[in-house]
Amino acid sequence: MTLDIPIITTGIALVALTALVILCHRHRAVRRRSHAEVNDWKLRLDRDLKQARDERNFLLDALGDAFLLVDSEANIRFANQAARALFGQRELRDRPVREAFLDPRLADALLQCLATGEPAQSRVVLPQQTSPRGDLENRGVNAWIIDAAQLNGPGGATTRVVIRDVTAEHQTEQVRKDFVANASHELRTPLAIINGYLENLIDDDMINEPEMARRFLTIMRKHADRISRIVEDMLVISRLESGEANALKLEPFKFRSCIKDILERLESVIRHQHAEMTVTMPDPDLIMQGDRFYWTQVLFNLVENALKQNPYSGLRVEIGCQQIDHQIHIWVSDNGVGIPSADLPHIFRRFFRVEKHHSQQEIKGTGLGLSIVKRAIEAHGGSISVTSTPGSETKFLITVPVERA
Repeated sequence: MTLDIPIITTGIALVALTALVILCHRHRAVRRRSHAEVNDWKLRLDRDLKQARDERNFLLDALGDAFLLVDSEANIRFANQAARALFGQRELRDRPVREAFLDPRLADALLQCLATGEPAQSRVVLPQQTSPRGDLENRGVNAWIIDAAQLNGPGGATTRVVIRDVTAEHQTEQVRKDFVANASHELRTPLAIINGYLENLIDDDMINEPEMARRFLTIMRKHADRISRIVEDMLVISRLESGEANALKLEPFKFRSCIKDILERLESVIRHQHAEMTVTMPDPDLIMQGDRFYWTQVLFNLVENALKQNPYSGLRVEIGCQQIDHQIHIWVSDNGVGIPSADLPHIFRRFFRVEKHHSQQEIKGTGLGLSIVKRAIEAHGGSISVTSTPGSETKFLITVPVERA
C-alpha cells in the first residue's frame, strides 16, 4: 500500500499545531495561576504589614508619653496619640521638628542625636508662652525631658523621640526648695533677735538691771513662742503631706462643738477687739465625720486670720455650716479690709503674706496657717475657695461631699 506524503505531512502538522495550542493554553493557565498566587501573596503581605503597623500604632498610642519617629532630615514620620494631644492636635506628620516645636530648645537633644548618632537627653524648663501645649498650657512654668536615640532598621536610620512631662515633679521640687529657704529665713530672724538680747544680758551685765532684764526676757519669750509655732505648723503640714492624712482619726462629732472650742480659745482676742461673732447653722445638731483635731485647726486658723488682719473695733465675723444637696458648705466671712485681687491666687502658698498698706502695725504670723487649712481640707476630700471685696466681705468657702463628711 502506497502512502500519500502530503496527507501525512498535513496530519503531522495538525498534530503539532494541536499540541502547540494545548501547550499555549496550559502556559496561559499556569501564568494566570502564577499571577493569582502573586496577587494573593501581595494582598496577604499588605494585610500583614497593615496589621503589624496597626499593632505598632496601637501600642505606641497606649504610651502616656509623647512619642515621635523622625527621619535623617529631621522630618516627623510618626506621632502617637499622646504627641498629637500634646501639640494641640496640630498636624505633625511630614513636618520639620523645628516647625512643630514652639521652642527650639525642645529640639536640641534630637538634633544632637542626629548629628552624633549617640543617644541624647535634655531637661527643658519653659515659660508658659512657649510650652508645647500652646494655648492649653495654664500651669505657668513647665518642665520636659526629651530623650532621643537612633533606631537602625531595614528602612534606614530613624530616630525615636520621647517627650515626658515632668512639670508636676519640677513644681514639687521648687515648692520644697522654697519651703526650706522660707523656713530657714523665718526661723533665722527670731533666733537672731533672741541671740542679740542674750548677748546684751550676758556681755553688758543687764541681768543686774531687773527692769531691763525683764523687758528683754519678755521679748525673747515672744520670739521663742513664734519659733515654737512655726515648728508646730511645719510638723502639721509634714504629717498631712507624708501620707498620715490617710490615717486620719475619722469619727462623728457635732460641728457646733468644734465652733464652740475655737470661740473659747479666741475669747480674749475677740473681747479685746470688740469683734462681733455670728454662728449660722440651720441644723445645730449637724454631725460631721472627720478628724476633729484638723477641723478645729481649720476653723481656728481662719477665724484667727480674720482677727489678725483686722485689729480694730467693729469687726464682724460669721461662721456658718449648712448642707446643700450632696455637699456640706462651711464658711468664715468678715467685713474687714479684704484681700487684694492680685494676692488671691497665692494666699494658700506657704509663708505667703499679703502686703499690708492699711495699718502701720505689722501683723505677724507663721505664714503657714492657710496652707495647713488647704491641706487638711483636701485630706478630708474637700476643697476651699476665697472671694474678697475689700471693705465689704471676705469669705472662705469650704465644700465637702456628704459621703466624705
